[in-house]
Amino acid sequence: MTSWPHPDHFPEHNRVLEEDLRLAALVAQRISIDWTTRRQQISVTVQNAVVILTGLVADPTTRTAAAELAWDVPGVFDVCNALTLYGQGRSRG
Repeated sequence: MTSWPHPDHFPEHNRVLEEDLRLAALVAQRISIDWTTRRQQISVTVQNAVVILTGLVADPTTRTAAAELAWDVPGVFDVCNALTLYGQGRSRG
């Protein structure tokens, strides 16, 4: 049987994960308190300092505002805005 190294053996990996969690919390906080985005269904995920926004928003202005709020957080490397407008992106059948 081969044993795998414990994650603590990769301190750099742990620092990246902690930084991603910190960035996700900061972005989510900004989105939740901004008057444009606070009542929208937005999920925030961060991988390697890239913010991924998913969920549903009311209009294109709100979609843009969410991305701008994410970009304003120091340490964010890129933003993937995968937000969908209500009524779009769903197939009917």
